[in-house]
Amino acid sequence: MGRKFISGAVNHCYQRTLNGEVIFYCISDFLVCYTHISVASRRHPVKVLSQVLMPDHLHGSYIAESEKQLRNFIQDYTSHFARSHNATCHWNAPLFQPFGYAQKVHSKDIRTNLIYLGNNGPERHLSGKAEKYRWSFLAYADNPHPFSEKLRLDYASRPLRRAIQEVRAFRSAEKPLTYVALQRMTRSLNDVEKQQLADFIIVTYKYIDFEAASAYFESRDAMLSAMHNTKGSEYELKEEFTGWDDKVYSQMASILLREYRLADIHDCLLWSVQEKIRAFNLLKARTAAADRQIAKFLRM
Repeated sequence: MGRKFISGAVNHCYQRTLNGEVIFYCISDFLVCYTHISVASRRHPVKVLSQVLMPDHLHGSYIAESEKQLRNFIQDYTSHFARSHNATCHWNAPLFQPFGYAQKVHSKDIRTNLIYLGNNGPERHLSGKAEKYRWSFLAYADNPHPFSEKLRLDYASRPLRRAIQEVRAFRSAEKPLTYVALQRMTRSLNDVEKQQLADFIIVTYKYIDFEAASAYFESRDAMLSAMHNTKGSEYELKEEFTGWDDKVYSQMASILLREYRLADIHDCLLWSVQEKIRAFNLLKARTAAADRQIAKFLRM
């Protein structure tokens, strides 16, 4: 018999890809997934305290009244995102394993869990501090542009203003962003504008209840301080790590984009076995990635 679901508890949900493949190759992958979760969070009666997108798995701390509500929410965003992602990645296999969850009832356990999720970025060498990892979204609690220059629409270029209008239209219609739409929006933007657009999208689709999360601590500053000073822990869900450093995934993407002059990093997933072996050897020589990390990246 399974564990009894405790209504109103905090559920630490953890989801890996079927064979450990990388999910997030570029900023578009993160943004499409984020907007799918955002839309799903308003279709289902759940509260999101924390969300962290890692290169090869997802974490979330959610409150739901029933296990059915929790499952419906997660199945909603994972199924829709997987369909969109697989079309872009030329992938015909299932993307995700069934999710696992661990319930947290006591305040101390909830704080420990929130600290643990926040520290995923620093633990995998993706940032120096919890709030410096963009895809933990912590920095957006009190800053609309933590990773870009302040957006001034009256001074913005026409392509950026057009992109902003399109994002607003998608959000108003309660639709997640698509890869095609993001490609169209960013085609004429420079690097500074792309970062401004990314921050705007994250704020426009904001769905994480930062105040509810901070309430388990004395304040938001106290929560961040706890993340800086301790790692947190999770004993009920066992994560499987490959290598010591997840920065290698973005390094591998940069190398392949440059060396093979790819228009889209996802195109490397179309390569033949022989082409992937050559890319594997190149990445092994150019990075400190473990063999398994390279294989996960190339989906070999």
